[in-house]
Amino acid sequence: MNPITDEQITEYVEANIGSFHEKRLESLNTLKLDALLARKNPYLFKSKNVHKVSDFIKLFLDAHLSSQEETLFGDFLEGLAIHVAEIVHGGWKSTATGIDLEFSKDEARYIISIKSGPNWGNSSQVNKLKDNFSTATRVLRQSSRTLNVIAVNGCCYGRDSNPDKGNYLKLCGQEFWELLSDDPDLFTRIIEPLGHQARQRNEKFFKDYGAVINRFSLEFTKNFCDESGVIDWPKLVRYSSAKGRRPKLVKP
Repeated sequence: MNPITDEQITEYVEANIGSFHEKRLESLNTLKLDALLARKNPYLFKSKNVHKVSDFIKLFLDAHLSSQEETLFGDFLEGLAIHVAEIVHGGWKSTATGIDLEFSKDEARYIISIKSGPNWGNSSQVNKLKDNFSTATRVLRQSSRTLNVIAVNGCCYGRDSNPDKGNYLKLCGQEFWELLSDDPDLFTRIIEPLGHQARQRNEKFFKDYGAVINRFSLEFTKNFCDESGVIDWPKLVRYSSAKGRRPKLVKP
């Protein structure tokens, strides 16, 4: 076991956090209004009594970006988790279906599926996870029937008050990072390096964010507001949910 240092954590974060910010910015700048409107629930936003187009666009855009960022940052944290296990336990990225990480510890082989947080899937997705664990365990035991295989659903943040799920463990937050590092404090040690160049990168992001809101507001007004500037909600609902192909939006 080789303890991971703050310098090694910082080095990894500084080398890789830029990819998260770049993909975040790319997701913003490649988004089209028609795609945004097609994915979000117009009934929800009508219930919030929204009247200003810019407010409407901001609500739609923020809802989209929140889900996108969760996915993108989850990918970054998965990479960090694998990196920690590589240094501490000689772990490696697994090639087994649905398994992200493998390493040996205390005479056991750990197979880990990494998720961002504890509330990541529905019952069918959880059943798929169990199937992946069963298959990977069976393959590993073909070479050694006495091999102690421990399956873990590792969640980068959050808690689970009942980690023993029968045929696998669900370890969240502190428990997950401690498993990878043998350090009960690692889950707090990794937070500070994540702010690397955050201010500079966010300045660029919010400049582009403002431009997208302005551009989408003009396009939305052209297509979904009446001559007085009031949002035509029935027209918006028809665009979102009516049968047949959606009409192309008119550019301002």
